[in-house]
Amino acid sequence: MIDRYTLPEMKELWSEEEKFRVWLEIEILACEARSKLGEVPLQALKKIKEKARIDVRKILEVEEKVKHDFIAFLNVISEEIGDEAKFVHLGLTSYDIEDTALAVRMCRAVDFIKEALEELEDALKKKAIKYKNIVLMGRTHGMHAEPVTFGLKMALMYAELQRNCERMLQLKEFISCGKLSGAVGTYSHCPPFVEKYVCEKLGLEPAKVSTQILQRDRHAHYLSSLAIIASSLDKFALEIRNLQRTEISEVGEPFHKGQKGSSAMPHKRNPIICERVCGLARIVRSNAQAGFENVALWHERDLTNSSAERVIIPDSSILIFYMLTKFTEVIKGLVVYPERMLKNMELSRGLFFSQRILTSLIGKGLLREPAYNMVQKCAMRTHSEDIHFKNALMEDKEIRKHLSEKELEDSFSLDYLLRNVDEIYKRLGL
Repeated sequence: MIDRYTLPEMKELWSEEEKFRVWLEIEILACEARSKLGEVPLQALKKIKEKARIDVRKILEVEEKVKHDFIAFLNVISEEIGDEAKFVHLGLTSYDIEDTALAVRMCRAVDFIKEALEELEDALKKKAIKYKNIVLMGRTHGMHAEPVTFGLKMALMYAELQRNCERMLQLKEFISCGKLSGAVGTYSHCPPFVEKYVCEKLGLEPAKVSTQILQRDRHAHYLSSLAIIASSLDKFALEIRNLQRTEISEVGEPFHKGQKGSSAMPHKRNPIICERVCGLARIVRSNAQAGFENVALWHERDLTNSSAERVIIPDSSILIFYMLTKFTEVIKGLVVYPERMLKNMELSRGLFFSQRILTSLIGKGLLREPAYNMVQKCAMRTHSEDIHFKNALMEDKEIRKHLSEKELEDSFSLDYLLRNVDEIYKRLGL
């Protein structure tokens, strides 16, 4: 599923070939740094750069024998380089390279994700503007509450996407961190200059202190940030799904020519993309939990984080990018039914003006509780007798003691209830 829909750049970022390529890049940069210290002859550095090659198939074959992916990587590139390979990986431990490479790839993933966020943000902005004045029923607890506009629903998503974009910017600062400090983080066989040089070339900051690895709170932060995006998308997609229900039918996912909804029922137009987004959000959130578990490790390092990270970091990165891409398609192609929105509002028979009547009575000097009870009595009659709320109010002697026919008529105004929508849009810069 992912292969069909995810742009190649994100897929390739988490490929074995790209992993080994970044490992090699870091090893060569470390050799460059040591050459500046006079520890690697320039001629040897030149040969390392010329001869070092990645052969994924061969590395994987060697790994089957040695049971260590990084040693397999070193063995294969050392064969290509020859004697000068003695300068490669000098004084380093495998996770100097692996963790620094992982930081590079996570930073690049953030760039892809931020770009996808911005595309969805733009699509939501356009819908918020287009449907600013299209009125529909607002629902609390799944029940009719007071009117909103469909544009406001889009604006709500737009504002949340802006916060997620801000989180991505902050996140990149936290994860842009590398380490080449040796087996326990003491630089015992590799001077700090090498770390500083390599990190600067890669656009990373050296960790202020590390052990054999970078500390996993950074990775937990990364995964939890992706989980928040997933939860936002889950919420957005759930709203579309609910509004597409047959009983509501106020919006619909795009349904393309030739598309089928059910093997048994030709009439079906199911919200399959939104359902997919909601389902995948569960995986991303679960991966974040594994990231939290990875923070606590034995002493200077154990391996319990490693196996999980090989799955959860690539998977969450790819899934979030995929979910953003697909939900953007939904928003761009969303089908909106304003007539159905108005028809659904009529089901309330005017009950959503109850708060307006309540505040009008309080404005006449009534205490809140007696006023509330008077309005509620008319609302219950509307429910039980299937009459319009306005008629129930007009026929109520207690209500009419305080509100005239004209005042009641004037209270049933959608414009009044939605008079501050412009102010909300101004806050958003729309």
